[in-house]
Amino acid sequence: MGYLGNHLATVVVSAFAAILTGFYFVSPPEIHLLMLIAVVVTWFLAFICWIAQKSADYAHRYSHSHEHPDSEKKSLASLVTHANTVSLDERTKFKESFTVELDELKDEVKLKDGEISKLRQQIANLETQVQIEALKAELANLKALAAKEKSSKRK
Repeated sequence: MGYLGNHLATVVVSAFAAILTGFYFVSPPEIHLLMLIAVVVTWFLAFICWIAQKSADYAHRYSHSHEHPDSEKKSLASLVTHANTVSLDERTKFKESFTVELDELKDEVKLKDGEISKLRQQIANLETQVQIEALKAELANLKALAAKEKSSKRK
């Protein structure tokens, strides 16, 4: 942010509008209508620039994605300071707790892998049963056709 707080456009347009307003009072009466329109338009533009900058300031003030670099440096410095103060006993405690959690996760994964292999076996068994049932149905249809042929040949 500069000296003007990012309101440079607003200041420039307002200065131009003020100059045009001054010229309105010293200009000949024949161009008063033209000067009046120019003055109104430039003051309107100054107002629009001011509103746009206020909107941008408001949006950036409450934005969490764009933090100030100094705050990042401070948080990093406090993190480094905190990291240096961790004792060896605390580190070993953290390591042990993480090791226990890792072992628990490995056991859970092994159990899930066992369940998955059981489910795959059940699916294979079901597919086999479906194939057997399909073969039985086909055999029954063939027997029915053979019986029809025998009955039609006898007649």
